[in-house]
Amino acid sequence: MYSEPGTITAKEPSGGTALDIRPQGRGYRLAASIFVPYSIGDVFEFFADAGNLNAITPDWLRFRILTPIPVVMRPGLLLDYRLLMRGIPLSWQSEITVWEPPRRFVDEQRKGPYRSWVHEHLFRETDDGTEAIDRVDYEVPGGKLVHRLFVKKDVAMIFRYRQQKLREIFRERPDPIGSTDAPVSRRIE
Repeated sequence: MYSEPGTITAKEPSGGTALDIRPQGRGYRLAASIFVPYSIGDVFEFFADAGNLNAITPDWLRFRILTPIPVVMRPGLLLDYRLLMRGIPLSWQSEITVWEPPRRFVDEQRKGPYRSWVHEHLFRETDDGTEAIDRVDYEVPGGKLVHRLFVKKDVAMIFRYRQQKLREIFRERPDPIGSTDAPVSRRIE
């Protein structure tokens, strides 16, 4: 894995998850992945339900989706959120700019705390499940100093939490690859 000073790299010994943050252009790239033993269709369906964002976002962010749920995901869809970051209330608006089920979708910040935030969600089918990959290219106000002191740690914590919650959610769900149980439900309440 990448090891330039100032980056965060973590990989679970089992190879089940990985997380890496490194400089990219004028900003940074986060790359995170997790393997789940479910079909690409089931995994994509979970991510396609914007209501599931609450289940994989840390409580300390006090994250709320303002857009009425459910929504039909499609290019051009705008999603509005509120969250609390380091005690500061923030509004965030994302636009779905790419929608290619069940392989990929992209959301881009239109309004929010970053200079730019482009989050690509990729799904790769394997013989025994699906690899869910997050690639986030982002730029922060205040540049390298603000990133090093605040943003890098926060982003890493948020995506580590996300990976942990995804492991828990998919471990508890019926119908992993090779099972004959009932199909996976869409929404985690």
